[in-house]
Amino acid sequence: MKNLLVAQSGGPSAAINATLCGVVEKGLADKNIGKVYGAQNGIVGILADKIIELNPLLSDPKSLQLLCQTPSSALGSCRMKLSHWEESTFEYEKIIALFRQYDIGYFIYIGGNDSMDTVHKLASYCRLNKLDDISIIGAPKTIDNDLVETDHCPGFGSAAKYIATTFSEIACDCNVYALPAVTIVEVMGRDAGWLTASSALGRINGDAAPDLIYLCEKPFSVDKFLQDVRDKLAEKHAVIIAVSEGIKNAEGQYITESLQDRACDAFGHKILAGAARFLEEIVREEIGCKVRSVELNLMQRCASHVASEADIYESRLLGMAAADHAISGESGKMAAIKRTSTKPYRFEIDFVEIEKIANQVKEVPLNWINSEGNDVTQEMIDYLLPLIQGELPCTYRNGVPVHLRLY
Repeated sequence: MKNLLVAQSGGPSAAINATLCGVVEKGLADKNIGKVYGAQNGIVGILADKIIELNPLLSDPKSLQLLCQTPSSALGSCRMKLSHWEESTFEYEKIIALFRQYDIGYFIYIGGNDSMDTVHKLASYCRLNKLDDISIIGAPKTIDNDLVETDHCPGFGSAAKYIATTFSEIACDCNVYALPAVTIVEVMGRDAGWLTASSALGRINGDAAPDLIYLCEKPFSVDKFLQDVRDKLAEKHAVIIAVSEGIKNAEGQYITESLQDRACDAFGHKILAGAARFLEEIVREEIGCKVRSVELNLMQRCASHVASEADIYESRLLGMAAADHAISGESGKMAAIKRTSTKPYRFEIDFVEIEKIANQVKEVPLNWINSEGNDVTQEMIDYLLPLIQGELPCTYRNGVPVHLRLY
């Protein structure tokens, strides 16, 4: 009888603990598993022997349910990439030694692109060295939704729901005033515009915001942007804009780099800030109306009070499937969501060879962006809508949500 180890890595989300919950549920229920362990702070914690037994902490169904309602990474996280074994085997030998110490036969790593790179390297090392008694499976997580070979990533649906809700509420705020005003909202996504695209769902119940949407997949023109803003101001007094943090010009430069010489403070100092802040200065200088910028930043990652029930359900199911696949002896793969139907929405869980996933980026299809480059198409709305459905029960105490702590 072998033990199971699970760890989390990368940026936190509202759904990563639901995947952890699924892994633990399967581990506790399977008669082939002795103990279920968790590593604190991902692969860093494994290298430092920071291992905790999860059986006594999560054997109660109420604790598992509370874990699903808890945002962020309950086991802690890291942003470490393993070096390649051709350069040094030290990290790999230390990890395998710890697996032997705790009698680990199954390792589930929950995370995004860098985490899948770790799964790829570690599984390949085991295969190369004929360590056939250790199964390593990746479970996807990223609000950026940029992992390939999966229809969408756990955590994205809840982040998209938060962004849609926030834009709807921003519209309620901005539309009360009669004076012309522009509000530019920066959404996470340096290399993929999925999250920014989800702002379009703020219009689903009749609100106007956002009026313009700019994703990082299409080259961004400042002159075209200013004309778009002027055109919208001619139609209405409050214009709300969504921009990806990673918007780039035609030369491939991040707009924050290319606009350095155009945005200066009163003393002539270049303003070092995000895309929305730069565009705020440009609009103020070129158009002259009231303008403000908003950077959603960390808030879009762990807003469990507005989590998507569909996202949490899928994440939990995916964790169970990942653990089951490892226990069955499979290794070097990632659990993936395969959409089988959009209307009605249906999906199944598939497993993909990890080398097809690691270090790849899934961008928004260009045909899901309108020809003007300032909005998304109906295909995008149809893709997004099923992912934000349902509301998760939230346990409150003293007026604020209760979160589970594992250590």
